[in-house]
Amino acid sequence: MMEWFQELSSFQKTYWIVTGISTLIFLIILVTTFIGADADDIGDVDAEIEADTGAGFQFFTLKNLVGFFTIFGWSGIACIDAGYSKSTTIIISLLCGLAMMFVMAAMFYYISKLTSSGTLKMQNALNSIGEVYLTVGANRSKTGKIQIKIQGALRELEALTDANEDLKQGTIIKVIEVTNNGILIIEPQK
Repeated sequence: MMEWFQELSSFQKTYWIVTGISTLIFLIILVTTFIGADADDIGDVDAEIEADTGAGFQFFTLKNLVGFFTIFGWSGIACIDAGYSKSTTIIISLLCGLAMMFVMAAMFYYISKLTSSGTLKMQNALNSIGEVYLTVGANRSKTGKIQIKIQGALRELEALTDANEDLKQGTIIKVIEVTNNGILIIEPQK
C-alpha cells in the first residue's frame, strides 16, 4: 500500500489524502446518525436559528463541508484516472463539490419545512360538518361526542347543542361555535 502511495504524484496524493479523511469523517457522521446519536454529541458546529420560520437555508455547515470534500475528492480521483488535465480536474471536482453542498443544503431546508407543531387549533373546526358519535343533550344539558375532520385528521371531540331535542348517534351536524374551554357548539344539519 505504501509503495503504491509513494509512486503517486503530489497532485494525486493531495486528492487521495483529502478523499480519505473526508470519507472517513462522512462515514462516522453517517453511522452515528443511523444509531441515533445527536449531531450535537459529536461536536457539530452547525448554527441553529431558533425562530418561528425554522432554520432557513444553511449552505456552510459541517455536514455540507464534509459532503463537499468527499465528492470533491472522489470526482477529482475519477478525473485523474480518466486522464484529464490538472486544471480540468480541479474545476470539475470543485463544481461537483459545490453541487453536493447545494443539494444537501436544499434537502435539509425542505425537510425542515415538513415539520408541524401538532397542536390542534379548535377554531379550525368552525363551520365544519361532522357526525354525532355519542348523544348530545338538548339545550346544553349533556355533553356528547362528535366525529369531525380537523386539520386533516378525523377526531372525536366533546360537543354541546342549543337544539330543543337530543342529537342522537349518526346525526349530521355543523359546528357553529367553540367555547373558551374547547367544547364545540353544534347544530343539526337539515
